[in-house]
Amino acid sequence: MSHVGVPRGTARKRRSLALLTAGVLTLPVLAGCSSDDGATGATAPQDIAVAGRSMVAEGGTVNWAVDALPTTLNAFQADADSTTTRITGALLPTLFPLDAKGRPQLDPDYLESAKVVESEPRQVVLYRLNQQAVWSDGREIGAPDFVAQWRALSGKDSAFWTARNAGYERIEKIERGADDLEVRVTFAKPYADWRSLFSPLYPKDVTGSPDAFNDGARTTLKATSGPFRLGGVNKATGEVTLVRNPRWWGSPAKLDSLVFRAVAPKDRTGALAAGRVDVADVDAASAHRIAQAAGGSGADGQPLAQGPGAGEGPAAALRAWAVAHGSNAEAAAAARVAGKKTRAAADAYAAEQAGLRAYAVRKSLEPAYTQLALNGESGPLADDRVRRAVARALNRQELVDTVLRPLGLPAQPLGSHLALAGQPAYKDSSDALGGQDTGAAQALLADAGWTPEGAVKKSDGTKAGSEAGKTTKKDAEKKDAEKKEAEKKEAEKKEAEKKGTGAAAGKAGSTDGKTGDGADRREPAPDDGLYIVGDDNKPGDGDPAGGATHVLAPAPAAAFHSSALLRQAGYLSESGISEDIPSRVTAQDKRPGGAAGAYAPVGTAAPAPAADGRRGPLGKDGKPLTLRFVLPSGPGSESLRSVGDKISAMLESVGIRTEITKVSDESYFQDHIASGDYDLALYSWPATAYPATDDRPIFAKPVPATDGSLLVEQNYTRVGTDHIDQLFDQAVSELDEDAARDLMKQADARIWAAAGSIPLYQRPQLVAANRKLANVGAFGFGTPHYQDIGFKKPQAAGAPADKKK
Repeated sequence: MSHVGVPRGTARKRRSLALLTAGVLTLPVLAGCSSDDGATGATAPQDIAVAGRSMVAEGGTVNWAVDALPTTLNAFQADADSTTTRITGALLPTLFPLDAKGRPQLDPDYLESAKVVESEPRQVVLYRLNQQAVWSDGREIGAPDFVAQWRALSGKDSAFWTARNAGYERIEKIERGADDLEVRVTFAKPYADWRSLFSPLYPKDVTGSPDAFNDGARTTLKATSGPFRLGGVNKATGEVTLVRNPRWWGSPAKLDSLVFRAVAPKDRTGALAAGRVDVADVDAASAHRIAQAAGGSGADGQPLAQGPGAGEGPAAALRAWAVAHGSNAEAAAAARVAGKKTRAAADAYAAEQAGLRAYAVRKSLEPAYTQLALNGESGPLADDRVRRAVARALNRQELVDTVLRPLGLPAQPLGSHLALAGQPAYKDSSDALGGQDTGAAQALLADAGWTPEGAVKKSDGTKAGSEAGKTTKKDAEKKDAEKKEAEKKEAEKKEAEKKGTGAAAGKAGSTDGKTGDGADRREPAPDDGLYIVGDDNKPGDGDPAGGATHVLAPAPAAAFHSSALLRQAGYLSESGISEDIPSRVTAQDKRPGGAAGAYAPVGTAAPAPAADGRRGPLGKDGKPLTLRFVLPSGPGSESLRSVGDKISAMLESVGIRTEITKVSDESYFQDHIASGDYDLALYSWPATAYPATDDRPIFAKPVPATDGSLLVEQNYTRVGTDHIDQLFDQAVSELDEDAARDLMKQADARIWAAAGSIPLYQRPQLVAANRKLANVGAFGFGTPHYQDIGFKKPQAAGAPADKKK
């Protein structure tokens, strides 16, 4: 699967952003997976061809495809990427690797124990190291390595070029414990995510000086401590070779060597067919071809069509033969040439398919989710009502089904920004915003001033959206002239009515109800059958803000008013956000005809839909409600574009138009997402076991810089509140794990209510692996056990599940 990544600044580097680029095709013969659709959401297990070590042969080399050679082997630098993480995982200590459910688990190869031994007056964590743990140069792993890494990453010495220091800046001191096997870490401020620290752990030779840290570890690691050690980096061939570490004290690596080979995603199918790689992330189209090669059948039980010309029926083949052997010499010659090309392509395709029979597709759900991002910095989406209207127009289940159901993976919308299904911290908090509801979406848009009449009417000369309220002298003069014209026509109308002149009355009536400039819109009669949201409220009850413009709250007071609006609207659930937040279902929701969760001031109409069920275009003061939807254009982004098209259709049904702009994968993130040059966009965030640390920069409230710009950290939607920040701050200092998780669930509900990003689905993970390999494939959350990867012994490789079909 192709990925586009960017550095995360101060966030944990392994959480680099990745874009979903997999196509979606039916995979009829992939191995099935079970799911847990309980309270924790739909999950998919690892699919790694599990085999006990006794069933794995000794020796051999596995070639593993990666997107490109790593630019650095220092995981703490800004240009570290997923390949850096993959390689260092086999070379360096990870003290708390993740299990299949995304939970950090102590690694006994490195630690005998690690726990908080004091919480007052300071938090103290005591690490007890495995007495056999050594670096590949023979030196023991110990306190000097912990101290050097802390000093390099604490942020106190700017000579170290580090991309993140989260957690390290809270450490007050590190000392040797009772003996050389103990490391005592004292924190100046409590840190709940202490298990995230010192992973990977580098030797002091790397972290002990700026030169070694900044430059020395970019291309080589002289000392490592894992089942493998670095054999070499060959830029000419695009390979990084790892070899078995003779000083490894744990279960020895089954493989002699592990080679990470740079293969572009578009070249993966050919590389697999040629046997140049044994393991590769693939997109759905490549997975489909592997399924075909294995002799799979379609949904109707018939063999899948394969290769160029495979879809032609007998009649088409007969016609082609007739042309090639007909009396028209020119047409016959062209047909014969075309036929030769088709046969050559078919032969090449068949040869590739024969090579692909050696592989199986392992599938699971990737520890990452795709979201719809709404840029709330300016324009219509700066209004929280419009953002919520967009969210409530979406049928998320339909979008999930588009991506996951054809792959046979659990298809359930994601209910959290901060955890994925199966993780202990997962809770579906989407009720804080509300589900798909066309009526609620329409009422929210109407309340924000976006109406069908507004698409053509310019009543006061002001512009819609972020420029509303800026009135020039020319605008004022035009408004005054329009007012006088309206008064004149009203006088003529009254005079005509007074005199009983039909023609005059008709003339006056012709302007009554028009939506053009200078005409008054006719108010509907009480029995017109239109539902008026809030028509039985007292004036002012439905609008706590007093009709003020909704803007991104830059101060605590504004954030409070925003909370009041959400509370009045019924968009924050009772499920643990705050003691002053009522249930999302309000008295207004229970009134007959009411739009659940919607709010609008007195007199706001919920306009009737068109005959085909779609809304007419909405606007404000003559400016249409149009949002710029930016999507990547790369060949691996078909699935993402398909989801984008469906979202556009859903928004059109409530009157929101979208302009889809397709840009290159290379410029998609940096030039559009990070810079804020979009209204709507689809991109993904990796999941984490430490949301209080890793996710805070993603949802932190932007703050104004001295030059007037916004400092957004990784919050590329530019939507945030002080309360969300406070919940993150409390959680990261809360040493009670249950209490910390509860704070994160509260924060997630607030993030849902702010409607800056709408989680859609957990990404599919498709990995092609040689059928003879064991303990490798779609790892999901789990950290690979590199020492257990290898080729199955003949008796194990002969298992029915691994035989070619």
